[in-house]
Amino acid sequence: MNSESTLLRSLDPHFFDDHGAAVSFGEGATLSRADLLAAATAVADRIHGAQRVAVQATAGLETVVAVTGALIAGVAVVPIPPDSGPLERQHIIADSKAELILGEGPTDSSIPLIPIDIHARSATSYPEPSAAATALIMYTSGTTGAPKGVVLSRASIAADLDALAHVWNWTPEDTLVHGLPLFHVHGLILGVLGALRVGSALIHTVRPTPDSYAAAGGSLYFGVPTVWSRVCGDPSAAAALRSARLLVSGSAPLPVPLFERMKSLTGLAPVERYGMSETLITVSTTHDGERRPGWVGHAVPGVRTRLRGENGELSARDGEQLGQLEVSGAVLFDEYLGNPSKTAESMTEDGWFRTGDIAVIDDSGFHRIVGRESVDMIKSGGYRIGAGEVEQALLAYPGVREAAVVGVPDDDLGQRIVAFIVGEVADCAVVSDFVAESLSIHKRPRQVCLVDSLPRNAMGKVQKKLLTL
Repeated sequence: MNSESTLLRSLDPHFFDDHGAAVSFGEGATLSRADLLAAATAVADRIHGAQRVAVQATAGLETVVAVTGALIAGVAVVPIPPDSGPLERQHIIADSKAELILGEGPTDSSIPLIPIDIHARSATSYPEPSAAATALIMYTSGTTGAPKGVVLSRASIAADLDALAHVWNWTPEDTLVHGLPLFHVHGLILGVLGALRVGSALIHTVRPTPDSYAAAGGSLYFGVPTVWSRVCGDPSAAAALRSARLLVSGSAPLPVPLFERMKSLTGLAPVERYGMSETLITVSTTHDGERRPGWVGHAVPGVRTRLRGENGELSARDGEQLGQLEVSGAVLFDEYLGNPSKTAESMTEDGWFRTGDIAVIDDSGFHRIVGRESVDMIKSGGYRIGAGEVEQALLAYPGVREAAVVGVPDDDLGQRIVAFIVGEVADCAVVSDFVAESLSIHKRPRQVCLVDSLPRNAMGKVQKKLLTL
């Protein structure tokens, strides 16, 4: 294994001779880097020659050993959410054409199940697969139909992890802490493969609770806004993070009030970043640069970004003009598995990926993500209004803890702005007036609905299509 060419660089024996524990889960479940390599190689011995394997991605060492073993063997990994229902699971297995399931898998599958023994050991040596080879096939949430398989190469993952190591100054001396699911980019690629490429120790808390984050004693923490909200709800737990170096937030927009509360309680302004399964992480604030509430920073090294307006022309980088964000670079996915028409539809003629997200870029290259074009770009009374801007204004109102804004059909306006809020609010009309005073009057919600909670997915993203009047 050559440390310069391998995707999981820190598993080179010459590397881990000088470094400590590799991966820990919860209390007492730890594998050294040497034992992880030996256990994963035992998995590689069993699956070598397969093209694709599904991994039941539970939050445990078994998942890390299974994924690592497949990558050592050059076998593409298809993570399966452990809480997926039968139809979703069957779709992922059938669509990906996975030949085996690794881990504690479902009993309703016709393909062989291979349990993972974290105590098994092998010293077989495998050559590093081609950088162009598929590493992972990540299935999207399927909000617009059946989940699609996003094909990610070893090269794209390595390029992104190296870019993030640069902008976050992520080194082997760090200890990464998170409790995120291992079937998404955030928890698996950044939170596991990132640690194995950089060489930092990894403490996975199994669940991302305030107590577990406070007790971990890490230098680098990953979380989604829901996690950080809960941490800040326990001031003693938040104060315990003052010894950390970076607190990174992603997978969903970080509300400005929560940004400020994190900074107040931990002494650290959070690092925000933006990405998608198809692009990995393309934009981020840095370890030594500006961290601006509501903005996600600059394009990471090797990535270019641009905005395309409604008229098809490129939009100016003036901090005001909205446009659909397009990205290019070595971090892009290869294709949607078995779906060439959808792949072609997602790309521009000159090879840039259409993210479907609406953004603003200022003259310094700083990015603000407004939201998804399909649900977050509202056209009301001749104006184009970003839902994210209205949501941030709502969150500034005392008592509003969460907010989601949508456009609903309106005979007069085309779409009218409707807000769903969670919190302690006596008069919703006053909240609408507050937004009108904070923003342009045409951006005020015509209707404000007080609800008990907002529908979210496993990564904390609000599922706006489930909001109904």
